[in-house]
Amino acid sequence: MNSSFLQFDPRRVRSYLFRLPLCTRLLVVAIVAFYIASLTLPWFTAWASLIPNEIGIATLYRLNTFPLIHLGFFHMIINVLALTPLLERFEAENGSLVTLLLYTGPFGLIPGLIYTVIERFIFRGNTSIAGASIWVFLLLSVEAVKTYKTNPFFALGPYNIPTWTTPLIANVVVAVLVPNTSFIGHLCGCVVGYLWGFGYIRFLAPPEKILRFIEGKLNLLGRIPHYVSVDQKTFGRYGVLPSTSTSPRTAPILANPVGPTPTYVATSQRLGP
Repeated sequence: MNSSFLQFDPRRVRSYLFRLPLCTRLLVVAIVAFYIASLTLPWFTAWASLIPNEIGIATLYRLNTFPLIHLGFFHMIINVLALTPLLERFEAENGSLVTLLLYTGPFGLIPGLIYTVIERFIFRGNTSIAGASIWVFLLLSVEAVKTYKTNPFFALGPYNIPTWTTPLIANVVVAVLVPNTSFIGHLCGCVVGYLWGFGYIRFLAPPEKILRFIEGKLNLLGRIPHYVSVDQKTFGRYGVLPSTSTSPRTAPILANPVGPTPTYVATSQRLGP
């Protein structure tokens, strides 16, 4: 076995961390900050978690805070490791402003509301949930839809299984193998990811014309490091690379960044009934 394969190179990790886009950095920092707050403030975890019977007009904030709160160090670190490459790819493809608006709004609000309705009115329960794994399954579903459009099936013995089902299969496996995980919570994340991937809720993202106006007026690309603008996400994170060919038939070379393939499946732990 090649010994270099087993060697850990911290320079690659540092280089990868330095290249993370803005919104990915902010959300990871927020997750770590929420974890630290939960260690120092005994009431903070219950305040930030999604508790179905506690949802009301004054507590709608829970629908946006529950993905940021975690119930232990390993719960937090596994979710961060799973979420970071997926979120980085999403931000590179959609821009920092769109990513920030979605993940501080609809991508917490919609799956949280779906879970609340199912838990309160169908199962008549009050099982609370917390953890960024709902975002992990949301993003896995987005990636699965993209894969499905280019490779609709994968073979499993004599069966051809649709590739878009892989997050659902992963959810079942996690629910069976990992205790205290929220199968319904992960499923709600998958639903929203499928809706985004197939284009049914793309209207939640502001029009690019408005985004360009905001970015131009505030000069966000020039003022904020690691910001991914609308034009950068259209032509790849680094824009259009120069081409040596002047032929009108030659298309510009595009930089198409591809984030690292996620190697972790996160879990969302329940707070008790």
